[in-house]
Amino acid sequence: MLFSGLTGVSRRLRSWGDALPSQCAFCHAWPARRVCNACAARFAQPAHRCGRCALRVPPGVAVCGACLRAPPLLDGCLAAVDYAYPWAEALAEFKFRGDPGWAGALASLLRDIPGMTAALEAADCVLPVPLSSERLRERGFNQAALLARRLAGPKADNATLLRLHATEAQSGLPRAERLRNLRGAFAVEPARAGAVAGKRVMLVDDVMTTGATLQAAAEALRAAGAAHVTAAVLACTGLD
Repeated sequence: MLFSGLTGVSRRLRSWGDALPSQCAFCHAWPARRVCNACAARFAQPAHRCGRCALRVPPGVAVCGACLRAPPLLDGCLAAVDYAYPWAEALAEFKFRGDPGWAGALASLLRDIPGMTAALEAADCVLPVPLSSERLRERGFNQAALLARRLAGPKADNATLLRLHATEAQSGLPRAERLRNLRGAFAVEPARAGAVAGKRVMLVDDVMTTGATLQAAAEALRAAGAAHVTAAVLACTGLD
């Protein structure tokens, strides 16, 4: 019983970790937030990205060639950083090592993306990409839901977009196979269809690899009548 109580305290402390004075996770400056201002400025510099898929593009290019040839179902996509040092390790701690205290620091990076304020104001609702029930039980929380709540406050909605079934491991698969794996994986909760039909929706996820997950989620939202679908992701791997 004592062990259970201590575990609960530990979890609460980790969830508050971004708000308590501590060392910066990267440079170890003290006192600092989870990511100090200097490290955020150093490792999260804005990049020129395609407005539809968030891949890097040369300055002055608004939409990449791939999106011009085959426009995605997303009307736009914003990304904070590349999936590289030190963010890859931070995301591993957040997702796989049970440290939800990263949510505040990572949501701050999302909030600082150029154009994010306008995108949030324009959105009627902000939907995290849901996990399967199996993955949610395994992890204990949905990292996208924590980011969405920190980013969008009352606009964040965890109940409207559903994940109907688990999918095979996606790592290492090309985009076409990922899309096949995800076919029919998402749906809008029928009782909440009014939250989507005719509305402007923003999806939130932690990492975008090929964009297949966001594409599948956007397809479900379009089928439910969403008028406009954008996405915001913390990190983009740079794979097409």
